[in-house]
Amino acid sequence: MATTTRPVSDFLSVRSAYAPQFPPSGRTIAFITDITGVPQIWEMPADGGWPRQRTFVDERISGFRWSPTGDAILFSMDTGGDERDQLYLLDNESGEIAALTANPKVMHLLGCWSPSGYEIAYASNARTGTYFDVYVQDMPDGEPRLVFEDDGTNSVVGWSPDGRRIVVSRAESAIYNDLILLDVNTGESRRLTEDGHESAYECAAWSPDSSALYLTTNKGREFKSLARMSIPDGEIDWLAEPEWDVEAVAVAPTGGRLAYVVNEAGFSRLHTMDIASGAESSVDSLPEATLQNARGPGSMDWSHDGMKLAFTVNGPAHNPNVWVVNADTWNTNQVTRSDTGGIPRRAFVSPRLVSYPTFDGRQIPAWLYSPAGIRPTGENPIILHVHGGPESQDRPVFNPIYQYFVHRGYSVLAPNVRGSSGYGRTYIHLDDVRNRMDSVRDLDYAQKWLVSSGWAAEDRIAVMGGSYGGFMTLSAITTYPDLWKAAVELFGIGDFLTFLENTGSYRRRQRSFEYGDPVEDAEFLREISPIHRADAIKCPLMALHGARDPRVPISETEKLVATLSELGQTVEYVRFEDEGHGFVKRPNRITAYTAIADFLDANL
Repeated sequence: MATTTRPVSDFLSVRSAYAPQFPPSGRTIAFITDITGVPQIWEMPADGGWPRQRTFVDERISGFRWSPTGDAILFSMDTGGDERDQLYLLDNESGEIAALTANPKVMHLLGCWSPSGYEIAYASNARTGTYFDVYVQDMPDGEPRLVFEDDGTNSVVGWSPDGRRIVVSRAESAIYNDLILLDVNTGESRRLTEDGHESAYECAAWSPDSSALYLTTNKGREFKSLARMSIPDGEIDWLAEPEWDVEAVAVAPTGGRLAYVVNEAGFSRLHTMDIASGAESSVDSLPEATLQNARGPGSMDWSHDGMKLAFTVNGPAHNPNVWVVNADTWNTNQVTRSDTGGIPRRAFVSPRLVSYPTFDGRQIPAWLYSPAGIRPTGENPIILHVHGGPESQDRPVFNPIYQYFVHRGYSVLAPNVRGSSGYGRTYIHLDDVRNRMDSVRDLDYAQKWLVSSGWAAEDRIAVMGGSYGGFMTLSAITTYPDLWKAAVELFGIGDFLTFLENTGSYRRRQRSFEYGDPVEDAEFLREISPIHRADAIKCPLMALHGARDPRVPISETEKLVATLSELGQTVEYVRFEDEGHGFVKRPNRITAYTAIADFLDANL
């Protein structure tokens, strides 16, 4: 191990700037940054210059929207990680903030402004707590009006430029959805799609003349392609069909061009298209990275004159920052310069893209991070880190925790086991319901590959993961207990039945689609729940959880800890009273990952 190491606080001091948006003038650009330790809205000249902080609140800003008139910013914010976002209005001139909603028991999903700037549309579960309806509210002090009531999980996608219609997404599962067209004046709605149980329709952006939506969809195909959907008939024309997912779309307000992003094995490739001719070009002057926000897949924003495109560049050696590309020259410019916490950028490690064979002959893609100079000698300590989701994808983004552990002398293998997104429709369904344990078996083969290839010592391998990755960690150490020297689970699922019973009611239906029905599949779900095989665990375990977690209730971890304690097994437990699903507050993150590092040092 390294004899002199930086504390984790240095790595958690690396800042991010993301989610850029232009106001109507296009002279400035607003974005979210955690430069103060908590994500807030800032603004700066679009060509670069001195930034100005716009919000000064104690909680994280989860998203924002400029008004079409430029005189206000709509934003959302929760409390203590509880994910019950409330909506607020920031007056652009005075800086005053007004609360638009104030019900801490209700979740509000940030939507959009009307083209006039006089109204906003959003979704909330105020009616039942389970289902999300669509509301329209006059600005700045009108009352919300229910405009679309539906027993489903609905969210607002966009308001047509002519002001007549709103597109609503109705989630049928965590990965599939339908689109609904809502007439704002009459309240009439019609489905644009009817196959939301088997297809995804994402990133829908209106054409400037309101005649079409540009979007991504995997309707009838393996990957998500770029398409044009006519309005109101819903007919689809295919525009680009790469052998990877198209993951973002943005249409210039002037209507002449659009931009789209392709997820190629985890890396992002930015393309532009002339809408009239279909002529394409790619932007090749960006770093080898992703166009991804700090908290998930990113978005792009055109200036109102269609001359500038803003997005977030996020890579292993590039902490998230806002970039702008000029649509005339296609020259790129990094607008923000987020601090790296005093760590030289050259100290950050980029991973190798590797793959390993698993039990059925498939190749599992994975990212391998290793300290400089480390070779496959069969003596190395390594952390096998499993992402959550399960419909997620470990990608080459800036991960301060991976960088911290590599700095301490560990390698990290981050596999995208079956069930991960980014590799097509077939791959994402390989772990559904009764195939759940096949993905855990992929971890067994990851361990075998690490040892046989020499990248890890057989007695120096830990497994670690959060959320669904926490279940994978617990399942790995109960199903294959002899493979692991230590394990760390963060806010993970120990018992599928109690998880489905106690998770937020708005999530239960979608999670059942992936994991199984708690009634029909009860016996199977009990059989694969790690809590019922806790006596098989042989390695020391550390568990961490936030008391305000709305997704995986803290009872999942506390029941597991109690069971292990009764069995006399080694378990360390860290509880955070003021966190939700994941750890947001910097002092808590420092506490959590310092404890994890000390635990791994002691056991690995």
